[in-house]
Amino acid sequence: MGGKYRITGDKYPRMRSPRRRSRMIISAIASVVALGLAGWGTLQLIDVFTGGDKTASAADRTERCPSPKPSAPAKVLPKPGKITVNVYNATTRSGLAKAAADELKKRGFKIGEVGNATAAYDKKVPGTGVLLGAPAAVNGSFPVLGAQVPGATTKTDSRENAEVDLIIGKKFTALSKPQAAASALAALTRPAPAPSSC
Repeated sequence: MGGKYRITGDKYPRMRSPRRRSRMIISAIASVVALGLAGWGTLQLIDVFTGGDKTASAADRTERCPSPKPSAPAKVLPKPGKITVNVYNATTRSGLAKAAADELKKRGFKIGEVGNATAAYDKKVPGTGVLLGAPAAVNGSFPVLGAQVPGATTKTDSRENAEVDLIIGKKFTALSKPQAAASALAALTRPAPAPSSC
């Protein structure tokens, strides 16, 4: 070649073929896609091992698993003022029946007879006490009075009135604290939730 396009020297310009350039672009795109997929997979694994989507709102979780509905209506128990309690001491310690009766009166119960237990129970109640009443008291007066005397056993007899006897036993020390008794009563009257399907 001559003229103004004449090549001089011993070096020639290097020129890449268009095919090689397109291969580099394709491999770069493939690398970016592979990195993106690896990152997404890592996030999915993190979600699986940490308990799921932490950004889900409370409303979304509520829609997936609604709050359980009560399976039964709340239990209605009589108020302490509707319950007459006879307090009897079946221990050798004097003054227990009067002290318990005074405390029950402060808590709103009506107090009937106060004294020593009959021969059938005197010194024969090894536990905290016995609640004695008509069969109707099992789902009425017994739970209310039992919240005041934890550990007391229940027994029914053939009486026709609604009075309940509290027969104090050897392990009795004191009535439950007012707050503990209120919590026990609240738990008794709370409706049981239906089993959750979530």
